[in-house]
Amino acid sequence: MRDHERGRLRRRQQRRKSTQRMRRTKRSAVWSHFTLVNDNDAKCTICGSILKYNKSTTSLNYHLSTSHSAVLQTASGTQPTIAMALGRRVCDSTKAEGITQRICNMVTTDMLPINVVEGQGFQELIKYVEPGYNIPSRTTITTRLEASYAKKKTELRTQLATANVALTTDCWTSLTTESYISVTCHYIEPDWQVKSAVLLTESITVRHTADNLADKLNQAVETWGLTGRVVACVHDNARNIVSANSPTRVNWHSVPCFAHTLQLAINDGFTTYINRVIIAASRLVQHFNHSSLANIALKAKQQQMQLPSHKLIQSCKTRWNSVSEMFNRLTEQRWAVSAVLSDRTVTKLSDARTLELRDEYWQLMEDVAPVLETLKCATTVMSAETEVSVSDTYPITFSLINVHLKTDEEDTSKVGEFKSRVCTSLSERMKIASDDLMSTPPMIATMLDPRHKHLGFLTPPRRVTAHAKLLEVVAETEAEAECKSSTSADAIGGQQELVGG
Repeated sequence: MRDHERGRLRRRQQRRKSTQRMRRTKRSAVWSHFTLVNDNDAKCTICGSILKYNKSTTSLNYHLSTSHSAVLQTASGTQPTIAMALGRRVCDSTKAEGITQRICNMVTTDMLPINVVEGQGFQELIKYVEPGYNIPSRTTITTRLEASYAKKKTELRTQLATANVALTTDCWTSLTTESYISVTCHYIEPDWQVKSAVLLTESITVRHTADNLADKLNQAVETWGLTGRVVACVHDNARNIVSANSPTRVNWHSVPCFAHTLQLAINDGFTTYINRVIIAASRLVQHFNHSSLANIALKAKQQQMQLPSHKLIQSCKTRWNSVSEMFNRLTEQRWAVSAVLSDRTVTKLSDARTLELRDEYWQLMEDVAPVLETLKCATTVMSAETEVSVSDTYPITFSLINVHLKTDEEDTSKVGEFKSRVCTSLSERMKIASDDLMSTPPMIATMLDPRHKHLGFLTPPRRVTAHAKLLEVVAETEAEAECKSSTSADAIGGQQELVGG
């Protein structure tokens, strides 16, 4: 009897505690969407899910925020405090600052428009990742970017304070047909790391005359305090920019871009026949690029013939090495392309007759491909951004002329003619036979490069001339350094006399 009474008393106490707990927990707004099944379980009134309660509403809040966020958003319109009542975590200031900074970095690194922060997809992403974060406005991002630019500019000025630099410049046209000029400086840090920075990107609203371009270059140099410390400027072979870098307009050496010079020589090497092949090949690639039916059929033939699933490449006059890439890709996909052109369910007979390449065209592409590949390799090496390539200019030039572009018995007449024309053009453009060759900045750099200091690509008499010229340059440099040193010492002495007087 006593045991029975003790059991009844224990059950009464448990019910009392449960009632008290329910009254206590009912204060949380989460119970608008849950009912307590027992001491350890709660049931969602929206979807019927049973969740472990365990005296804490954390799991219940998480369930609502992840599975029924739409319900909460609707509820927030009539009950503004529901988000706070459900314990929504507010993003602390340190983390909010970090997110804002990374948004700014994203805009600058990926060159995105500032209004990306107003995009619906971006806002939904941020709300999912960090619901408590307030997305900044365009004005805030703009202010941050301007401050970041000012900071970076100050840091760059410090880095360039004592550095000798080389410039690269180019004029280009935007997609909206606006003309721009860009000026980039390249320098070596004390730890021998090659660095580069854009000094100027500015629209050009005046004629592209040599004087106007020279003004832009000098403006960039003066703005960044680099006067007297620019060694050379690398530019393309357009007459106006070549003239703009003449000694009468600027105070540095003019160095035509070797890669651009090589492309001009390659274009000079294309005979009428090769140009005819290029036009026919480009027309064929254009057909596949503009016909979805032909493109789908090509993919099917590639799979059937177990060929790489590569797209055809179109040549472009302003894109270096594109002819080589087009020829190589067409040669690789020759039989898949021919199969598509032969399929009358895909290609009309009239179109096929216009597009099909002659056997001799295919043969030329295959024969000239190794030569173009060598020239492509030279272009790639000389276009490296993080490697000092100026000292490789003449070693590569002489290697092309004396080895790779030298005709041999295995060359067909058309390939031999192409090699000969490129070789002649390159020799003339690089002034190989000029007496001034040894005094050019690329040749001086070659003589100072340990890899090429023996000048094995030159004849013995020209090596002697080169070494003599190098000694002259060293003597001139030492004399200039002594002159600057004495001038500085005189200036300091004069100041001391004035102070003493």
